[in-house]
Amino acid sequence: MMELLPLVILIVGVVVLRGHNLRIKQLEARVQELQNALEGKVLTPDTGESIPAAYAVAQPMDDEPKVAIEDTSTPEIEAPALAARNIADAGQEEDAPLASQTSTPPKESLESTIGARWAVWVGGIALALGGIFMVKYSIESGLLSPGVRLALAALFGLVLIAAGEVIRRRAAPVPNSAFQNAMIPGVLTAAGVVALFGSTYAAHAIYEFIGPATAFILLALISLATLGLSLLHGQALAGLGLLASMATPALVASTAPRPWILFGYLVLTWLATLLASRLRRWLIAPSLANGLLSLWPLLYITFSPVVDLAPVTLSMLAMIGGTIFLWPGRYAVSEAVKEDATTAPAEEAPQRVSSGMEWAAFLARQPLGMTLTAAIGALTVSLCIVSFGLRYGYPIVDATFMFAAIVAAVAAFGAGRLHAAWATILSALVAIVGTSGILTNWIAGIESTADGTASLQSTVLHEVLGLGALFVLIGAFFLRRFAEAEKPYAALWSLVMAATPLAIATISFVNFGNWTLDWLHGLYGIGLALVLIGLAEWQDRSDGEGLKLPTNILAAGSFAAAVFALHTLAHHASATILLPVLGIAYLLAGRLRNWPVLPWTMVAALVITMGRIAWQPTIVDPSELGTTPVFNMLLAGYGIPAALAVLAAFITRHSPSLRLRNALQALACFLVLLMIAILVRHAMNGGVLNDAAPTLGEQSIYTLLAIGASATLMALDLSAASPVFRYGGMALGVISVAMILTLHLLGLNPFMTGESTGRIPLFNLLLLAYLLPAAAYGGLALFARNRRPLPYVAMLAVAAAVMAFAWATLSVRRFWQGEYIPFWNGFIQGELYSYSVVWLLIGIALLGLGARFEARSLRIASAVLVFIAVVKAFLIDMANLEGFLRALSFIGLGAVLIGIGLFYQKILTRKKATE
Repeated sequence: MMELLPLVILIVGVVVLRGHNLRIKQLEARVQELQNALEGKVLTPDTGESIPAAYAVAQPMDDEPKVAIEDTSTPEIEAPALAARNIADAGQEEDAPLASQTSTPPKESLESTIGARWAVWVGGIALALGGIFMVKYSIESGLLSPGVRLALAALFGLVLIAAGEVIRRRAAPVPNSAFQNAMIPGVLTAAGVVALFGSTYAAHAIYEFIGPATAFILLALISLATLGLSLLHGQALAGLGLLASMATPALVASTAPRPWILFGYLVLTWLATLLASRLRRWLIAPSLANGLLSLWPLLYITFSPVVDLAPVTLSMLAMIGGTIFLWPGRYAVSEAVKEDATTAPAEEAPQRVSSGMEWAAFLARQPLGMTLTAAIGALTVSLCIVSFGLRYGYPIVDATFMFAAIVAAVAAFGAGRLHAAWATILSALVAIVGTSGILTNWIAGIESTADGTASLQSTVLHEVLGLGALFVLIGAFFLRRFAEAEKPYAALWSLVMAATPLAIATISFVNFGNWTLDWLHGLYGIGLALVLIGLAEWQDRSDGEGLKLPTNILAAGSFAAAVFALHTLAHHASATILLPVLGIAYLLAGRLRNWPVLPWTMVAALVITMGRIAWQPTIVDPSELGTTPVFNMLLAGYGIPAALAVLAAFITRHSPSLRLRNALQALACFLVLLMIAILVRHAMNGGVLNDAAPTLGEQSIYTLLAIGASATLMALDLSAASPVFRYGGMALGVISVAMILTLHLLGLNPFMTGESTGRIPLFNLLLLAYLLPAAAYGGLALFARNRRPLPYVAMLAVAAAVMAFAWATLSVRRFWQGEYIPFWNGFIQGELYSYSVVWLLIGIALLGLGARFEARSLRIASAVLVFIAVVKAFLIDMANLEGFLRALSFIGLGAVLIGIGLFYQKILTRKKATE
């Protein structure tokens, strides 16, 4: 019974077809009526003759409502959207656009699904299996010879294909059909193709009736014929033919594979699929074709004993070229815009076509799968070519050239078609990754072989640098065509065309560059900088207001390229000094062109300069620095950037950008302080710049510098208000106070360290470390009074009092102890008494100053100091002093306290009198 199953299914299929024959004839009449309506004619209900629509009313079918067509001078005929689409597919273009009317297809019932759709699919599968089972039965029974069996199988396939064609010719297109993907002619044709393909392959692989060449030709012809038939039967048959075509080379083994023939055949198959897809507006079949064509190079490179990468590269270039120019090409985009214009309301259509659609809606219409498979497949193959060349010794020059060709083609694809602009990013990333792989991994392979490597190295470097230059050319092409209409993508391409060649050049220079003087990379950087600034100027002139972002990106890229060129042509001190000069040049260019990025290049130049200083603080080699204080390379390496930073801050003092002004002012202040500090460091350490801990004398200079800088910034803020000057000056004041608390009074105090204070009694280390800072804090507090917050002024005043107290106390100890005053030397009775006298005198002085300037903070400091003297007298003097000194200490303390009391009584009485 199983042997009769195919025959039973065939009979059932014929019955089903005849059951639908009546409905098909009715629909034929309806389609003819619609076609005549489009031509301005209708059929008369009695005779079926065509007459003008203006003189007749079309009679409806029995199962449809009547529709009257009015007589107007300019009749407008409405037609279903599918009928208009069929006419467009047939290549007919109307002189005036027709309004399309969309209708919702009827909901499909379970009965219609099983009867009209599943029956067709299962029937096609059954027919294909029937042919296979028939061959299997004949083999097992020994009824027919192998040749006869194969001939019958092939004949069966031809019969099915013929039957499909006959049914297709007799059937008429069904508007709004719910069963368009269950077309019976297509299913029969597919089953016939499977039978033909299987019989041909069996004749070669099983029975060896035909050789590989004959089998290959026959299988290829069957596959290509299937693609041709797919134009009549739909995209599913095209997919079947494509799979068969792409599988043919794998099915037919060859003892001497020829890659040019192989990839030539694959490209022709892919091209046939693409042309068919363009004619029928297919998207799935070409996506599958791109994926299969990209898979073959990977299989070929992996499994072939001898590899030739030239045909592989050309096949990928053909795929990208076909995707750019054939399908979807430009046509897909224009069709999407046209469809959007025809479906939009009449008053909105011109505006939407001229200004462009919303981006999300636009992408939804684009053939993303086709472009995705083409670009990703080609880029994957390019990386595979690089990997194979590095691993198996394929000529690196050839591999690099092929890699660059494929990547550049994908980049051109992204620049030429808006629906594939994402390929721009992919191509740039692959270019950088592939270049890095070529240069970094190739180094290990050429270290051991010196013969001939110089010319190879030069060629490879020219190839990778040329790839970067191609991104600039392709980006310029994109900006010329799409910059005005597509500003987001213009900004993207501006970034890509600036960053990609620069990244490639940097990788090349790091791996193979001459770090002393490299003319190849230097000239490349200079040329890139000039080209990018020229493109920025061109963009600014083409649309000054609309393309600000691309213009600024290109200008920033030009500065980055100039910085790269500077590092390739100069080193050490030269690069550090010339970086701010380059920044000033771009800053001054900003006075000619109102591009916001140009002034910020000076900020970038100063930041890079500080990075270089941090990397090499001596500016030059330490052995070349010299020991001459101030007048050495440190003055130039730190002074010139600081001076240019001050100049930049002065130039931009009226800039509308507050952030720019603040940034340049902060950098200028920092560099000036850094210059002075580094010169002090060099001079205080005998001309040696190292990381040793500073002495108290050196630290005292830093503290005085911080106090002076705080006063300078305060003065600048009063003359030209700036948050940098205001808060920067206050921050320096706080930092200096923190330094005296942690270093002057504790960490570096000669009382703690035993450091020599100097031989001269007054002009010694104590004067520099304590008295001068005390005077500086006092002057700064006086200057900041009523100009800065009260807590800040009070902090400075207290710091001045503390430093003066420390100087007086340490000076007393030095008077009694000599040059060295460490705590482990103990105390002398006269020294202890002197402390009380000095502290009380300082307290009286602070009280007088507090009354004179009405400074409550000084009066509080005086009270604290007197309190300390009192505590000392009762706790220390009473225990350690003897005789006359003890009595004199308490007599003096009492007199001072009584005098202070009388002083406060007089002040309080005076205040009451004035109230």
